[in-house]
Amino acid sequence: MANNTIPDAGEKQQTLLGADELILNMGPQHPSTHGVLRVKLKLDGERVIGSECMIGYLHRGVEKIAEHRSYQQRSYQQFAPYVDRMDYVAAVSNGLGYCEAIEKLLMVEAPPRAKVIRTILTELQRIASHLLWLGTHALDIGALTPLFYCFREREEILKIFEKYCGARLTTHAFRIGGLQYEAYDTLEKDVERFCKAFEPRIKDYEDLLTQNRIWLGRTKGVGILTAAEAIALGATGPVLRASGVKWDIRKAMPYAAYDQYKFEIPTGKTGDTYDRYMVRMEEMRQSRLICLQAIENIPSGPIMARVGKVLKPPPGEVYHSIEAPKGELGYYVVSDGTVQPYRVRIRPPSFVNLQSFDKMARGGLVADVVAIIGTLDIVLGEVDR
Repeated sequence: MANNTIPDAGEKQQTLLGADELILNMGPQHPSTHGVLRVKLKLDGERVIGSECMIGYLHRGVEKIAEHRSYQQRSYQQFAPYVDRMDYVAAVSNGLGYCEAIEKLLMVEAPPRAKVIRTILTELQRIASHLLWLGTHALDIGALTPLFYCFREREEILKIFEKYCGARLTTHAFRIGGLQYEAYDTLEKDVERFCKAFEPRIKDYEDLLTQNRIWLGRTKGVGILTAAEAIALGATGPVLRASGVKWDIRKAMPYAAYDQYKFEIPTGKTGDTYDRYMVRMEEMRQSRLICLQAIENIPSGPIMARVGKVLKPPPGEVYHSIEAPKGELGYYVVSDGTVQPYRVRIRPPSFVNLQSFDKMARGGLVADVVAIIGTLDIVLGEVDR
């Protein structure tokens, strides 16, 4: 087994089976890297014997920006909109994690009505994120039709977001202490209509892919990550659960209103690309069930806790994480008692999950690299931050 280091082009290459080893750059301008990711592959023919992920092409210094922006000034949040642009296909989840982290620092709790509406919007965002993943992942492997199907349903979710706050992609939905806006009049009906129409749509996706022999050939046994490997590498979300580890922060450390609803944690057995596909498909079903339970009884009352117009959390530190669509999204914030945080560090799931790429890719073919990158469901906005 080759080691993790890849020699520079100028170094003398070893040979395997009489063939010269080849160093191949894939990306950062490649349609299947899902952003500006550069993968340095070490090949023996078509076989991958080593890899290295080169990141940083999209770096924007979000964490350092946070340390030079106030938490809130006269109801205007200076930093919160930045987190929407990390995982820019799951902006609602990013905002929830940040707002709850600052609420922990302030020792305040969002009102029950705000918690339930937060849960509804976040689960809709999970479905929208998984739909984008499924459409692009299938497209990478060679299936075009699922992309159109998935975007058809995703559009209905974006319409709900647009009605709520005017934004579709970088949806800034929450405020520290509660919600940005009150729910519009037909929110419950719109969510119910989507959820009822969505159930047969999931079956449509599975009719196209689940037993498709080409799909099985491209995903079964590809990019295997065992439970022990996933834990050792810090993988979370569908990547971890597909390896058979039943870990979900919504169940383990409930936040928002998740402790009020019944839902299952889907897991896989093999930890291959196919299992990760099946886990995400079932997660969309579970998110749908959570939304249906939540809209049955949205509490009345205020949507904002009593927080000052200028926020000055007491000195201290907090780490708060949520179950984002791609895995554990955590915020570590240190307060020195001023209007700006002293330190902010973000644990994005895409960044941590990406380190499992080399373990999954070794021994596979170049064509498998495309499937493995897709199955990780990375977004470079939160990898680079």
